[in-house]
Amino acid sequence: MSTNIQQSSTDIPVCATLITQTGPALLIDSASARVQLALLRPDKDALWETQTGEAGTAIFSCAEKLLARASLKIDGVAAFVFCDGPGSVLGIRTAAVALRAWRVLRERPVYSYCSLALAARFLAKTENARNLSLIADARRDTWHHVGIDAEGSVSALRRVPTAELNGALAMPEHFRNWTPLPPDVRVTPYALETMLPALAGEPLFTPAPEPDAFLHEEPVYQTWTPRIHQAG
Repeated sequence: MSTNIQQSSTDIPVCATLITQTGPALLIDSASARVQLALLRPDKDALWETQTGEAGTAIFSCAEKLLARASLKIDGVAAFVFCDGPGSVLGIRTAAVALRAWRVLRERPVYSYCSLALAARFLAKTENARNLSLIADARRDTWHHVGIDAEGSVSALRRVPTAELNGALAMPEHFRNWTPLPPDVRVTPYALETMLPALAGEPLFTPAPEPDAFLHEEPVYQTWTPRIHQAG
């Protein structure tokens, strides 16, 4: 069964409105093997740093470089933006832990966005993509899915089994997969430095007061009741 995630009514426009209201914002995207960070600044060009590799190293290395280039300390960042998925759960949770730690130093707003929705909006706007499904591995023979319909509208994020995938398919570049890819999947670029400026004014960011990786549903745990072993 597919699980739908509804878009929040509190989504706000990307980049321009956010940084005008808050000041410099640090963006972190560790959903793929290519970690991407940006410092979004009012009235100035955004600064970008990217690094391919382990998120636990890349996030902090890129952040340090960005702040140094802007002659800014982490306390000077007014807001945070991060990709909460789909993508590498370990990478995203590493970013979430970093954000929670930095907010201990100073309370600041955090916003999240969906990787597949961003990619779908970009393709619909810049390539006039229609009737296309963006997918990312959800494991256990299922896929995270966002669709672009015949009118160019982007659907809500849902999870679907491989057997239910049909039509034209695309997966963002540098996204890992463990489930074998369906036939004829197109790889589409996932370069935020190009994508975000093209989507200025689009409602991509959602307030995320408790940064964490996106989950379709909360995990269910078995209750363990301790009992003293008795010999039979």
